[in-house]
Amino acid sequence: MKYLTEFRDGELAKKLFVEIASLVTRTWTLMEVCGGQTHSIIRNGIDQLLPRQIQLIHGPGCPVCVTPVEQIDRALAIAALPKVTFCSFGDMLRVPGSHGDLFQVKSQGGDVRVVYSPLDAVKLARENPNSEIVFFAIGFETTAPANAMAVYQAKRLGLKNFSLLVSHVLVPPAMEAILNAPENSVQGFLAAGHVCSVMGYHQYPQLAKRFRVPIVITGFEPLDLLEGIRRAVLQLEAGQAFVENTYPRVVSLEGNRPAQDRIAEVFELTDRIWRGMGWIPKSGWRLREEYRGFDAEWKFELPDLPVVADTVCRSGEILRGTLKPNRCPAFGNSCTPRTPLGATMVSSEGACAAYFNYGRLIDLNLKSVPEVETASCPA
Repeated sequence: MKYLTEFRDGELAKKLFVEIASLVTRTWTLMEVCGGQTHSIIRNGIDQLLPRQIQLIHGPGCPVCVTPVEQIDRALAIAALPKVTFCSFGDMLRVPGSHGDLFQVKSQGGDVRVVYSPLDAVKLARENPNSEIVFFAIGFETTAPANAMAVYQAKRLGLKNFSLLVSHVLVPPAMEAILNAPENSVQGFLAAGHVCSVMGYHQYPQLAKRFRVPIVITGFEPLDLLEGIRRAVLQLEAGQAFVENTYPRVVSLEGNRPAQDRIAEVFELTDRIWRGMGWIPKSGWRLREEYRGFDAEWKFELPDLPVVADTVCRSGEILRGTLKPNRCPAFGNSCTPRTPLGATMVSSEGACAAYFNYGRLIDLNLKSVPEVETASCPA
């Protein structure tokens, strides 16, 4: 398949592994901030084939995973209301809130539906004028254009029974929060190509300069990721820190201007709370005042709901990159895809789900890091 198979070439991957191994003279820690990249790394065993001096850790890159319990609880409360049809992408239905999940609301008679696009929810609103149709608008910069378009269309159609429960978050403020954290160990980032395809990457140079970290924009296939790692290691070994775009077939500096314009018309910046990371200033979007009638939180006037935190699940540490999934005591025991304790095990982009689904049930990297070595070419 064009743009896929050529980026999965095993011979080229071997050459990149060898070149990366030849570059390394000390230990480096890199973080990817995208659940799709995490799954590709784990599925292809990239982290295990790299020299042990290179540590890959997984950041808050899964949109389902970073949605806070507070917002899940609001979704449960709205979905349980009479004459409400609550629409969401499938992963969100199993994410636990303080007192259950959306599947449980559905089993108790709530009208909870899986849709494949926010525009499906707009269509439902047109076809069901006597019901309130609410769409759970979660995600990063990648899903915001479609959600903004849904609200724009609903307003243009004069729909009064359509609204969004908004939980949009932004990647650059989260990267800054990680770099500012006392426990931070990140020395370089693999930035998410799909986020940059929408927003461009003009926000990253100041982060790279201020924190002295290389930021390399990468894609999702094995060769994309290996080239991103190679570029990051080259910078680190040379004592450099700047932004590189290794995904030019998709990403440009300016990004997708029409999408940005639609987002700017409908949304405005706001502070957001992230699962495992707390409040991050100006790290999300909310609906602008002129679109407030489509804001489900405003429409349903929900009171503040007390959050019951899970004391066993350590997904917050996993999202901050301070804990690998298979070092969590609950991983694979009380927490599995069938019995998830947290969002990182539920979501198809979650780090815990990746480790479980691809057989990383134990941590093979608990051995101490050896002296500098030249890694052999992977088989």
